[in-house]
Amino acid sequence: MTEAQARGSRRRMVGRDILERHRTATPLELLFDLVFVVAFGTAAQQLAHAIAGDYIGPGIIGFAFATFAIAWAWINFTWFASAFDTDDWLFRLTTMVQMIGALILALGLPALFASLEEHTLDNEVMVLGYVVMRIPMIAQWLRAARQSPEYRDAAIMNAVGILVAQVGWVALLFAHTPLTVTIVCALFLYIVELGGPALAERRGGTPWHPHHIAERYGLMVIIALGEGMVGTMAALTAIPGPDGPGWSLDFVLIGFAGVALPFGVWWTYFSIPFAELLAAHRNRAFGFGYWHIVVFGAVVAMGAGFDIAAYFLEHETRVGDVATILSVLIPAGLYFAAIFLIYSLVTREFQIYHLVQFLISIALSVLVVVLVAGPVSVPWALLATAAIPWVWVVGYEVYGRRSGERIIAALPTE
Repeated sequence: MTEAQARGSRRRMVGRDILERHRTATPLELLFDLVFVVAFGTAAQQLAHAIAGDYIGPGIIGFAFATFAIAWAWINFTWFASAFDTDDWLFRLTTMVQMIGALILALGLPALFASLEEHTLDNEVMVLGYVVMRIPMIAQWLRAARQSPEYRDAAIMNAVGILVAQVGWVALLFAHTPLTVTIVCALFLYIVELGGPALAERRGGTPWHPHHIAERYGLMVIIALGEGMVGTMAALTAIPGPDGPGWSLDFVLIGFAGVALPFGVWWTYFSIPFAELLAAHRNRAFGFGYWHIVVFGAVVAMGAGFDIAAYFLEHETRVGDVATILSVLIPAGLYFAAIFLIYSLVTREFQIYHLVQFLISIALSVLVVVLVAGPVSVPWALLATAAIPWVWVVGYEVYGRRSGERIIAALPTE
């Protein structure tokens, strides 16, 4: 039976070869990612709306809650697929059901943000989305446990972790506790969520593929960067002209900033050889996998910052120009802090030039805030903000490239 024929029937779910050559993202995985484009885009829109309405605290809490939910759903599927993807009809159908659950999750985001503005927490639709996603995910882990005896303990631990966490979320939903108690309980459930795979790793782990995982995470970063382009278009269309949006100096400044900022972020992210690092240090994968939740959220929030700039330019916001610029500056700072942390966790090295880049970036950020609080307009401030990732780009090209090559040369072979 050919491989194509085998995909038309059920295949035994055995662990994939961690040294498999030319392992890349599948068309199914790329299709799966599309629902997360919708989810992240919805989260960004809700964050921008909340900040523009001066609901800053609820907006940030809601976005953090949404980011974890979206990213964690994607992470659950991605690591499983890297280890046990059979691409047969059963795997495809369970993936489709998870996609439906992700869309339901996205549908629940507006209610979440609106409820937080009223000091309550309405996550009923989000929990429903997770239930829809997790039933097939548990089934897949149990299938792997049954058909891959060598990974049985790890697979069962993952299934149990998902089940316990989901039961906790449903119970919390029906408990109707005060907001503060709900947030505390949610933090505990986050620990349960993150702890399941960690305990499973102690049971032998799963045969995930380092190059495949690095590519999948890189693709999700690109998807998150797409929100920056959407936010840029929103800001550009908000610039007044004689007959609507049109060419002007502000138009050019925002257009250039809206491309230069995500492009600089892309350059800095893909300058790090995550695939080679993960292949050499599989035991350091958790720092890579978990801290990327911050990376995804920060990149999406940068795009939301341009949406907030659009509200500002249209005079439809209750916050001033400083808060508008901070909505881009703060996520940019979180992104670089997270990337620096991930790099340090995976390489176990501290680079002095990274500290220098941090200090320069902080100084530039403070300067931007001071200037926009004075005579500088928001478009000019956005252009200055877009220069921050290029501090890191220049540092990499001048010094970091040689340092990276040294680290890669010293890695043990696969």
